[in-house]
Amino acid sequence: MDLRQLGYFVAVAEELHFGRAAARLHLSQPPLSRRIRELEEELDCRLLERSPRGVLLTDSGRVLLDEAKELLEHAERAKEKVRQSTGHRTIVVGAVAGAGAVLDAGTQETFRRRHPRAAVRLRECGLTDPSAGLRTGQVDVALTRLPFDTTGFAIRVLYEEPLVAVMPSSDPLAGSARIDVSDLRGRTTFRLPPGADPQWRDFWLAADSDDPDTPVVTTIGECLHAVVWQSAVGLLPAAAAHRHATPGVSFVPVTGHRPSRVVLAWRAGELDKLVLDLIDVAGNDMVPSQPAQPTQPSRVL
Repeated sequence: MDLRQLGYFVAVAEELHFGRAAARLHLSQPPLSRRIRELEEELDCRLLERSPRGVLLTDSGRVLLDEAKELLEHAERAKEKVRQSTGHRTIVVGAVAGAGAVLDAGTQETFRRRHPRAAVRLRECGLTDPSAGLRTGQVDVALTRLPFDTTGFAIRVLYEEPLVAVMPSSDPLAGSARIDVSDLRGRTTFRLPPGADPQWRDFWLAADSDDPDTPVVTTIGECLHAVVWQSAVGLLPAAAAHRHATPGVSFVPVTGHRPSRVVLAWRAGELDKLVLDLIDVAGNDMVPSQPAQPTQPSRVL
């Protein structure tokens, strides 16, 4: 069992779909499936329950997912410490719900030209922490979405993105050109785990209840699984329709709801010039469509 193999497993476990995981890893699907089977054979247990509609984690798979993510994070920290000892730096950027797409080839080229000895690592985070690890000190910068509690952060709005309703393709609304957000009332919606940021939860219409029939989700992959297996509905960024296209799932444009504001967030009073330069490079590639109004007393640029 090696780190690359664990990375493959984490991608499948988070996407709950071999096709999407393969695309995320820039692999074809057959070798990815083969590596997961080899891992199951090595551990002598089934990690995933497979079906034409996707995959489910077994109890053993859930245990391995937690351990694998911790091991991979530890390995990255070790790599970064070694790089720093040789005069190299790594900036860790947290990303939530597809906001990491801002770090495109143009941003990479500009930043690398300015800082050829520096590296940037993207840390994809689940839906439970809209600060993408910034509040806990796991990342230097966050690419995320408002609204959430931004106390202690500086915020730069990059752009606005409309939302789509995600639902089973068999749903009567699935063929609509667009729907009003009020059409989703009274339906089974996603639920974020207890303790989720209230502003974040309310924006995405995540249910606030203990109803055992309401699916609890922590990743977009789990949202899509809940749509297919539990006929749940919910809201996602519009780009999810392309990045997470899934058989049996429809994405319908939504009116009557604020768009999602994609932002850069960093600790207020940040003094690290390398971090500030990355913020400058990434931020200058985007023009905010309207000023941010994050929770006070954060600083908005």
